[in-house]
Amino acid sequence: MAAQDMEVTKGDFNFLKDQKEINVEFLYGNLKLFKENKADAQYVAERTAELNEKTKGVGTAWAKKGYSSRDLSFEPKFLELVNIVLTKDKKELSFQEGLKDSKYTLIVDLEWVYPGYNVVMAKKGAKVSTVLKFVETTNRNNVVLAIKSDEAPGDVFGGSFSNEDRIAEGFAKTGKSLAKLILKRAYK
Repeated sequence: MAAQDMEVTKGDFNFLKDQKEINVEFLYGNLKLFKENKADAQYVAERTAELNEKTKGVGTAWAKKGYSSRDLSFEPKFLELVNIVLTKDKKELSFQEGLKDSKYTLIVDLEWVYPGYNVVMAKKGAKVSTVLKFVETTNRNNVVLAIKSDEAPGDVFGGSFSNEDRIAEGFAKTGKSLAKLILKRAYK
């Protein structure tokens, strides 16, 4: 399994020491897919049409399932793992969506996804790349910390035939790696 690279591109972790909660938002507007770097909307439109051509309605259902996985699987996995790692280390910092009164917001900007595959004799895990930006909730232009997370591995123990499961594990790995980086840099 390939290692995930996390690089701090701006700021430091000092602002996190006294925080109890961080608002979280997920963005998909810059998302590219596969080695070809296809725009998300372009890929979904092409794949939906291809599947609908073979069997009417299948492509539409596929697209709906893929988009709903963001809310139902990818984002919860990220939040679950970042919070588990921090809680195990007895830190009171938590990450949640919808905390409009929180001083800081973490924007998880998904840049690139390779969904991997699992066929009878071969498999390859997903890879998820994001930019993690901590901003002041009331002044989004003030980025206090930015981290580039490249190719977080997404693999399910024993394998999974579901792209969504593998991608969700990439989100989980990103959350876990972020929490470990926070523990190392903010609470040193």
